[in-house]
Amino acid sequence: MVDNVVAAYHERIDKLTWMSDSTKKKAHQKLNTVMKKVGYPEKWRDYSSLKMERSSYVENVIRGRKWFSDFEISKLGKPIDRTEWDMTPSTVNAYYNSTMNEIVFPAGILQPPFFDPKADDAINYGGMGAGIGHEITHGFDDEGSQFDGKGNLRDWWTKDDRKNFDQRATCVQQQFDGYEVEPGLHENGKLVLGESIADLGGLAISYAAYEKSIETKRPPSLDGFTPEQRFFLGWAQVCETKLRPEYARLMANSNPHPISRFRVNGPLSNMELFAKAFGCKKGDAMVRENACKIW
Repeated sequence: MVDNVVAAYHERIDKLTWMSDSTKKKAHQKLNTVMKKVGYPEKWRDYSSLKMERSSYVENVIRGRKWFSDFEISKLGKPIDRTEWDMTPSTVNAYYNSTMNEIVFPAGILQPPFFDPKADDAINYGGMGAGIGHEITHGFDDEGSQFDGKGNLRDWWTKDDRKNFDQRATCVQQQFDGYEVEPGLHENGKLVLGESIADLGGLAISYAAYEKSIETKRPPSLDGFTPEQRFFLGWAQVCETKLRPEYARLMANSNPHPISRFRVNGPLSNMELFAKAFGCKKGDAMVRENACKIW
């Protein structure tokens, strides 16, 4: 699935009308060098020197923090270990690291609702596939796009291409500025810009990868839903969350991710493919008049 999404990303880059060939070439180079880490690290940390005792929880925490501090200090003067992970395999999360140009998917996230080996591909591409596309897109969002394929902070864009990208990013920022969490409190479009670009790009790329995978044999409808509809339902399932008003306010003021209902409706309302799948027409709530498109 990771390889299919990466392949779809290459095809999408080639089809961009707002990016020059020179920048496309460098985007391909960066995408080709993305390190893929799935499941668990190739080598494990040695915790034998870390002593845990049942007598005191606080002392265990202190010993753990000292061990980790010593572990970090021990790296000084040594080559960078590109096999190292910043998350444990059991963590239900994923990340992109711009200074390493790597995408990481711990085993913990490779289970329902993100990935279900018993579910059909449409659901999995809408869930985990979009998550894979999301993390890759972080390498090409407002921050990640400033780093090259080796993780160096270097401008590899032409001025016109960067201007074109910034205009499209502004569209996303303004879209989320308009979302009202509660009366008088809106999402901060600048704060959530990177994650929102990653959601929009990840969905577009994963959808393209899924469509390519069923070119020769289209799956049937299930439970009254077409394959395309199931893809978008897969995205909704991984995002759905119950939030207390207090936590929604906290997220709106401090979290780089939009609250869940906007993570679902925001990117999908920009996608003609979603409108087509569910028969949405111009003027409907899920069809934006000025759709945002980047990757």
